[in-house]
Amino acid sequence: MKLDLLNSKWLELVFEGRNKSYGAYDLRKKNTKTNVRAFIIGAFIFSLAVATPLLLSLIPDSSDDLTINQKVTTVKLPPKEEKPKEDLKPPPPPPPKQDVVKFVKPVVAKTDDVVEEIKKIEEIKDQNLGKKDIEGDENADLQPGPIDDGPKQQEVVEDDNKIYNSAGLEVKPEFPGGIAKFYNFVKNTFTPPDEPGLNGRVTVSFVVEKDGTLTDIKVLKDIGFGTKQEAERVLRKSPRWTPAEQNGKKVRCSYVIPITIQTPEE
Repeated sequence: MKLDLLNSKWLELVFEGRNKSYGAYDLRKKNTKTNVRAFIIGAFIFSLAVATPLLLSLIPDSSDDLTINQKVTTVKLPPKEEKPKEDLKPPPPPPPKQDVVKFVKPVVAKTDDVVEEIKKIEEIKDQNLGKKDIEGDENADLQPGPIDDGPKQQEVVEDDNKIYNSAGLEVKPEFPGGIAKFYNFVKNTFTPPDEPGLNGRVTVSFVVEKDGTLTDIKVLKDIGFGTKQEAERVLRKSPRWTPAEQNGKKVRCSYVIPITIQTPEE
């Protein structure tokens, strides 16, 4: 049997027993009409593209027959009206007239016409000059006053109450005899808790004042069993320290120190 592909009967053989509602069946069924339609549209577009230059050459050029006459007319605009200015302040009054005295050139008089006696420079160079002559008292008692250096300025010394860190000071605070003496003082004064086998460290901070006393005592870390209260009590009984110094002056300084606590085991 000869199969004609241009005929749509072969579709029935291909899609026999299959779903014909599927889009492939419909596309193949309309394939012939679609090809013919596309061929006609393509031929029309091709013909139009080829014939376009010929059609344009047949259209007459209207620019050759028409002339455009342009006329320039000068129009004078009316002068712009200036609006009157509102709320203008009145002009200031003229300054008062002042009397003007005419300058008269000095005239040199003759020696015979001068009545006032003119003193020579040698006679008045050592005298106190004034507006009029005043005769002094030759019998006056001249006594110099007390010598005074003037008002004395009192130096204002500001009290430095800043709390410094011991790391950056010129002279650091120190316990009498050194830090070893301080630990010996703590060892002899500190009463350990009644807890066998206790081993730990209590960290305390305080401020060494300018007079060497300890203030602002704080326990930063303790191991319990009353070690905090005992450390505060020991530091309050501490002898005075040598205060810190900065720029030759005594200053307040913060200090942090650990205290190791060990109790014997049972």
